[in-house]
Amino acid sequence: METKWLEDFVSLAETRSFSRSAQLRHVTQPAFSRRIQALEAWAGIDLVDRSSYPTRLTPAGETFHSQSLEILGNLQATRNMMRSHQVTGQDMIEFAVPHSLAFSFFPHWVMDLRRRFGAVKSRLIALNVHDAVMQLTEGSCDLLIAYHHPSQPLQLNPERYEMLSLGHEMLAAYAKADASGQPMFHLPGPANEKVPFLSYASGAYLGRLVELIAKLSPAPLNLDPIYETDMAEGLKAMALEGHGLAFLPGSSVKKELKSKRLVRAAPAGSCELAMEVRIYRERPEMARHTKPGAQALWDFLRESSA
Repeated sequence: METKWLEDFVSLAETRSFSRSAQLRHVTQPAFSRRIQALEAWAGIDLVDRSSYPTRLTPAGETFHSQSLEILGNLQATRNMMRSHQVTGQDMIEFAVPHSLAFSFFPHWVMDLRRRFGAVKSRLIALNVHDAVMQLTEGSCDLLIAYHHPSQPLQLNPERYEMLSLGHEMLAAYAKADASGQPMFHLPGPANEKVPFLSYASGAYLGRLVELIAKLSPAPLNLDPIYETDMAEGLKAMALEGHGLAFLPGSSVKKELKSKRLVRAAPAGSCELAMEVRIYRERPEMARHTKPGAQALWDFLRESSA
């Protein structure tokens, strides 16, 4: 049994919708349904009445819902208690970072930070977007780094959490280069042909931005999804093998563009979307704990952005 199954179940009890809860939990609907089924298998009884719409809990599910809230509350209280006793690692700054930023943006950003700010001891917690946000809201990290786009804002109360901008980068289409240096696949695709498309799983944050790119395109992109995953690095690996084109953040393809293993699959200025990279923290006056190192780093970043 995993605690995230309980969190999924509580979300479903609140929304009464598998699709809405899957979106809020930043997972695909099939993956969300499998996790609810796994919880029911663990409990040994149906918790959800799937014959009704909106979705309802069974009588056993109603009982389990109240117990789940109590269990999660007790776990969080225990975690906070343990953190209050923590002595070692007070100089270790904990960052919650979505996978797409953890593999590409974060290493380069920390290296530059050490040159400008000084030595930084950091612990990286790489998760999907929802779980990374939960790390911050549960007080389980010091700072959260995430992409931002106005169409997909993070659900963080500005009265409790503050943010700074770390810059911008582009989400664009890339494909393997052929022998002449041209993309093996390009956008928009030919009218009578489908373009092999390496896509993000439904519900993934970057996947929703790719959907927006396709929606805003003046011409149909004629994309044919042949593979999907939650992780940008997985899509890049498939694109490098020539399976199709993928929409990737600029920071993740710097080396591949330089070596010309990947090239832009669309003309500059088309089929792309600018994203902001933001860093968030709990406001000091409301924070459950604030490390001096994290405070000093935030002050430096605020002065730098100003």
